[in-house]
Amino acid sequence: MQGESTRVTILVAQTLEALGIPYAVGGSLASSLHGVMRSTLDVDIVADMRVEHIQPLVTALSKEFYTDDEMMRDAIEHHSSFNLIHYETAFKVDIFIRKLRAFDQMQLERRRLSVISTDPEQSVYVASPEDVILSKLEWYRMGGEISDRQWRDILGVLKTRSGQLDLAYMRKWAKELTVEILLERALNET
Repeated sequence: MQGESTRVTILVAQTLEALGIPYAVGGSLASSLHGVMRSTLDVDIVADMRVEHIQPLVTALSKEFYTDDEMMRDAIEHHSSFNLIHYETAFKVDIFIRKLRAFDQMQLERRRLSVISTDPEQSVYVASPEDVILSKLEWYRMGGEISDRQWRDILGVLKTRSGQLDLAYMRKWAKELTVEILLERALNET
């Protein structure tokens, strides 16, 4: 990662950490870190956020980000998402509230600290490569299985991390998420 997107991601991640909110960077940024780099106009973060986190988060970020506390409250209540928009760059951070299912909890438990800036060295928590693949398979399925970008991201992580992935873990959760056929297709393509 480079430039402003890195700075914005680090700023949000450090704020979440300071407030004690467990999080993991996911989406195309995570697939780029684990697989093949591609540009992105936003960053996706899964967070275990509660209502009591809203005001401290708004206070901490409101000088640099557009924030909407009602949107946050609604997202927490419905386990959906809200976004933060960086004023200076218009870079968007989508915060996905952890759903009440075991897979989402596993993503946070299995997250890994990853260096995303080297001068100076700074790290953020990123979803594991297995969880990135599974999440992207689920998004690919929900999108009607037509997104070439999602599919390329999946294949990129599978190829780059070949021999390092926990296939038993992936097959178990693929079944739970009803993406087992897509996982096997992706494995066969790589």
